[in-house]
Amino acid sequence: MHNTTPDADRARARIRRRVGPRLAARCVLGPRRYNLCVIHEARYWEPTADGRVRCTLCPRDCVLREGQAGFCYVRKNVDGRLVSLAYGTSTGFAVDPIEKKPLNHFHPGTTALSFGTAGCNLGCRFCQNWDISKARLDELASLEGLTPEAVVALAKAQGAPAIAFTYNDPVIWAEWAVDVARAAHAAGLWTVFVTAGYVSAAARAGIFQHMDAANVDLKAFTEGFYARWTLSHLAPVLETLEWLARETKVWVEVTNLVIPGLNDAPEETRALSAWVREHMGPDVPLHLTAFHPAFKMTDRPPTPPATLTRARAIARGEGLRYVYTGNVHDPDGQTTFCPGCGAAVIERDWHAVRAVRLRGSACAACGTEIAGRFGPVTRTSDGERRSLGLRV
Repeated sequence: MHNTTPDADRARARIRRRVGPRLAARCVLGPRRYNLCVIHEARYWEPTADGRVRCTLCPRDCVLREGQAGFCYVRKNVDGRLVSLAYGTSTGFAVDPIEKKPLNHFHPGTTALSFGTAGCNLGCRFCQNWDISKARLDELASLEGLTPEAVVALAKAQGAPAIAFTYNDPVIWAEWAVDVARAAHAAGLWTVFVTAGYVSAAARAGIFQHMDAANVDLKAFTEGFYARWTLSHLAPVLETLEWLARETKVWVEVTNLVIPGLNDAPEETRALSAWVREHMGPDVPLHLTAFHPAFKMTDRPPTPPATLTRARAIARGEGLRYVYTGNVHDPDGQTTFCPGCGAAVIERDWHAVRAVRLRGSACAACGTEIAGRFGPVTRTSDGERRSLGLRV
């Protein structure tokens, strides 16, 4: 039963002012003041000399006064502490083919229980998932009070061997993703982190040590594009990519959304591809995906398939061994070819795996090893997505 003393009523009013009515309902009142044990304290922050808090999770370094939320919407100064409002929440679950992340060299043909929360630490005007990444939690229907064990149980019940943190950037809810990843590994599941890579050097090791694979969205290869169209910066993303490839055991693939007139120039594709080869290695898969008008960029046309075909040819010409097209129907551009003999070793159509010609992780025709993470047998799949809505 709720305490109805004047002190308790004042405490509840204080909670509502600071965290909003929905989160206030999750707070537990203690004998003298409210208890924030249900609202999760963030791991990446520090107090400032003037009484504010600095979030150290991403390069924005948001400095927040009492009651203020960061650029991402879900990290907030509550009573002099930084809390993660996204912890234990989800805007929905789905069982996705792993190829939808997109990951073409990480256990092809398998599935991942996929979920996200709300908010983002970038301001992309072309966001393809803007309905959740640009929303606050209180603007969306969402599950609350989830435990890591509940998410793992759902994955196992759905027969998914992996859990993917996706739909909005999991960097901003890293504490929640890491705790779910720990539980996933304890249960023998893989973990996948789908991100724009805008994370601080101080935080990234603590996050990615719990991830088996990552897809990083390299949105363009110029600082001008990042500054104008994403309200962020290119250099931290490149640092994350190089660090992942050279300093960790995480299997990493790169995605570049090709937008007509903004980042589709052949010279930019050539420079991006050369950088991936030199700083990450020629075996890192690159996904060149088609833009579709969305959010605040509805004045540009979708990316022509011919543009992606040209970009793929440029990237392969720069020495990248595995280059794919996405968001278009292009079986040739979605198939994995052996870099040794040129045989089609994994044939795909959209996210479906149609044929496999591997022995373990080697080309069945010539024995060349195919870079990636493969199980004993790679199977065909239908590539279908199963939405689970807000059910657990």
